[in-house]
Amino acid sequence: MPNSVPKLIVRKTRWWNSKWFDVLQLFVFMVGLVWVTFNGANQMGYNWQWYRIPQYFYEIIDGDFYFGPLIEGLFVTMEITAYSIFITLMVGLTTAMLRMSNSLSGRLLAWLYLEIVRNTPLLVQMFVFYFVLGPIVNLDRFWVGVLCISLFEGSFASEIIRAGILSVVKGQWEASYSVGLAQTDTYRYVVLPQAVPLMLPPLTGVIINLIKHSAIVSVIAVFDLTTQALDLIAETFMSFEIWLTVAGIYLVMTITLSVLVSFLERWVRQRS
Repeated sequence: MPNSVPKLIVRKTRWWNSKWFDVLQLFVFMVGLVWVTFNGANQMGYNWQWYRIPQYFYEIIDGDFYFGPLIEGLFVTMEITAYSIFITLMVGLTTAMLRMSNSLSGRLLAWLYLEIVRNTPLLVQMFVFYFVLGPIVNLDRFWVGVLCISLFEGSFASEIIRAGILSVVKGQWEASYSVGLAQTDTYRYVVLPQAVPLMLPPLTGVIINLIKHSAIVSVIAVFDLTTQALDLIAETFMSFEIWLTVAGIYLVMTITLSVLVSFLERWVRQRS
């Protein structure tokens, strides 16, 4: 009787599926992208003036250091972002709690807020806040921008928070109540530790959108990064250099936030 020993089948990797070919494709793509960019820039006949950009970050006058308009605008953008993130999370959490509550009026109020805010343009909401609600409650343009952005992004954050809470299986709630935990303690010790790791990735997307949407405060003359860029373009006519610089600044902000949240997500998963 022949010895039936199973043979180890080794599949050879095709060259077009190998790692070196993936790296080669990426390299060719990047070279092509750089070539297209420089070739298009040369054919435009545009007089690039990148050497003038550093003075809009900082200046040294008579030995004293001064921030340039782009850095001053960046500080305002970061301030708007910091306040808006906090208010967005509070609005999102409150709305999510109202939607899951037993109160008919609370659920109706949350539903109206979500439907109105999510189905109207942010630019229209900004003008309504600035020209209608701002004068009524005596808010300056900075806080009008912060509240408008926060309420807009809070509508999306609320659904993420609600979905994260509802993702916790029913047995966890029943086990918490069976050992005598109050609803507040159930959320604090049982539900949120399981739901927060699920919420973080989509909430990161909301916060990144918040940073980008903060540029809309330029329409109500808040001197953020975008408004400062518009003023510089009007003075210098360096549209490409300034807009590319501003885009790079926003890119650094959003990538930094994504990296920080990834570390936070890893830390939360280790603690839970």
